[in-house]
Amino acid sequence: MAHPCLTCGACCAYFRVSFHWSEADAAHGGRVPLELTDTLRTHERVMRGTSQAQPRCIALDADIGRYSRCTIHDRRPSACAAVPASLEFGARSAQCDKSRLAHGLHALTEADWIGVGEAERNPPPDA
Repeated sequence: MAHPCLTCGACCAYFRVSFHWSEADAAHGGRVPLELTDTLRTHERVMRGTSQAQPRCIALDADIGRYSRCTIHDRRPSACAAVPASLEFGARSAQCDKSRLAHGLHALTEADWIGVGEAERNPPPDA
């Protein structure tokens, strides 16, 4: 069974993704592609497409609820990496649940994780 995020994408089409400008500044060790971001406030950038009435991240390649992938997954902002899928590590994720429900998807259950191995799960944000 595949990781539930690979058939979701709801969070990337629901939330504004803002982060410190240095995450998109290669000179300061940033990895987020600058061309995929916009200025939000003095010290913040935002993923293009997420700071609007109906957000959808420019890096999202998805048909919400059917397939999903982040085209910059290995270079995504820390804000994205900090959002676990519900029950991925035993606890509910309010952000995951809220975005899934907003897109007409059910909140994840333990059954959604059957067959998903530890190696396929995303590492916790503080790992």
